[in-house]
Amino acid sequence: MGNTKNELTTTEYYGIQSAMKVLRERTKEMTPSPRVVDLFCGCGGMSWGATQAGFNVLAGIDHEMGAIDTYRRNFGEDAGYAVDLDHLKAKDFGEYANLEPEELDLLVGGPPCQGFSKNVPRKFRYLEDSRNRLVRRFIEYVEFLRPRVIIMENVAEMKKGFEGAYTDEILERFTRAGYEVGVQVLFAPDYGVPQRRRRAFFFANRIGEKVVFPSPTHFNHAKNSLFAWNGSNYVTVRDAIGDLPSLQHGEGESPTDYDRPPQTWFQTEMRRNSETLYDHVARKLADTQYERLASIQAGQGAKDLPDHLKPKSHFSGAYGRLEWDELAPTITRWVFHPGSGRFGHPSDVRVITIREAARLQSFSDDFAFRGTYIQKSHQVGNAVPPLMMKAIAQEAKKILWGKD
Repeated sequence: MGNTKNELTTTEYYGIQSAMKVLRERTKEMTPSPRVVDLFCGCGGMSWGATQAGFNVLAGIDHEMGAIDTYRRNFGEDAGYAVDLDHLKAKDFGEYANLEPEELDLLVGGPPCQGFSKNVPRKFRYLEDSRNRLVRRFIEYVEFLRPRVIIMENVAEMKKGFEGAYTDEILERFTRAGYEVGVQVLFAPDYGVPQRRRRAFFFANRIGEKVVFPSPTHFNHAKNSLFAWNGSNYVTVRDAIGDLPSLQHGEGESPTDYDRPPQTWFQTEMRRNSETLYDHVARKLADTQYERLASIQAGQGAKDLPDHLKPKSHFSGAYGRLEWDELAPTITRWVFHPGSGRFGHPSDVRVITIREAARLQSFSDDFAFRGTYIQKSHQVGNAVPPLMMKAIAQEAKKILWGKD
């Protein structure tokens, strides 16, 4: 046990002892491979993508209890563990989970990254920011568990941030541990995700196979814009959410019924395993918020507001409304608040619902969220888009099985 008891709170210490007894049994009962453990799992975007690629989820770990409630709802009540990984050493986790080094097929995770994020002003970003330390905790898990394949995700800025210091350290330590490793910034629309999101992925294996990142399945045939247009097969906002019922702010029930058939391959795929629609409820806006959204059209934002409605200061894209035939901007944890980004519906005077935000992240409709409205918005915005993860997890399967 080492000094884990000194690091964990009493509640965490006894809670994880009990939870990991269940995990030991889960490990015994699960088919031998392919198994995945998801560190800093949040609500489970990486796990959802991995399961769609054919992996079995052994465990997801995160310190956010609300996110773990959602994780348990979708992967099994005994699959999610609310533990602060800053307090749980890799060796102790291996003992609890009955996992010997070199037994695990795939280790994935997205360590917290606020110290790298472009949303943090440059003057407040620095190399030894405590918010970046959990990147090294992920590396420690790699070095102890020695999984066959690793997929680590982070903000795109991490790759070059601080003159590449963290990237260099990750590459050096993975290589020293015997891994073939590569790093690449992937663009979510290239894999069928309807939003302009870039993420850095570290992809490694200790099987001696060349690291190959997934080829794009969608293309922007004109290279002079990030937007979708005629000739591009990127998934647009309309392609993603155009089949969902129209609502005004304050309207909607969960669950509810679909009111029209799917019109696109994306909508069909999102609805494949779902007959009922959850979380399609429009948050009621404050009077001023409603007036602002009502005074602008799709594609417009705070700069287009009448003078008497313009906020004194605002984020880029604030009070923006999406455009039907374009990609969505990056969906963030603040998607519930119209003043925090381009989260206004293209036609209805409201912000997008949790289900619409989840669709724009590529969560299928059978993925159900738990928690308050704001907790759900944080879970959606913090997640890795499942279709993005599915693409790279399929490459991981090729490495593990040595076949196309």
